[in-house]
Amino acid sequence: MESSGDPLEEYAYILDILPQGRMEEKAFKRVPLALALGENELKLFELVPKQGAVMTIGDRVYIGKDLDKRDKIMSVRRRISYEELTPGAQNELEYIIKSIIESNQQRFVNFFNTAQPITTRLHQLDLLYGIGKSLMWEIIDERKKGPFKDFQDLKTRVKGLRDPEKMITERILRELKNKDEKHRLFVAL
Repeated sequence: MESSGDPLEEYAYILDILPQGRMEEKAFKRVPLALALGENELKLFELVPKQGAVMTIGDRVYIGKDLDKRDKIMSVRRRISYEELTPGAQNELEYIIKSIIESNQQRFVNFFNTAQPITTRLHQLDLLYGIGKSLMWEIIDERKKGPFKDFQDLKTRVKGLRDPEKMITERILRELKNKDEKHRLFVAL
């Protein structure tokens, strides 16, 4: 049974596997679980694996609406918060986020191409750790000359920008850890 509406995610990455379920639940309520990060909206989920499904941490699994395509996941149990992740899942999170960014590079490069002001004093680019006003203006000036093609193009054209992938990773982690984050760039509510 899908909880609180079907997920808008098609795929998720496995962060941890709990073959015995959560120990804090009563024994008769426990089911095997997989903790996962959605690929598109970067939501955290508890998934119920199909019986006998073999998965490892880092696997990309289908969780979309087409039940016939679900070869490893029986259902999405619920959406969870960062605090509900196991310590193992929390440790894997940064690596999985980096993997998602690498696999979807154009999506994240487009953020630099399309980021807009939030208020007269705050720009979306300001929300990335390490970007101050001068670097923000350098990015904006460079993108006026033409859109950035990939991270390497971004780093080459914007001299002060050394590791945009890390900036995005840190922002996503912040949004996942802080459910009261006022401005969200990447993680859906």
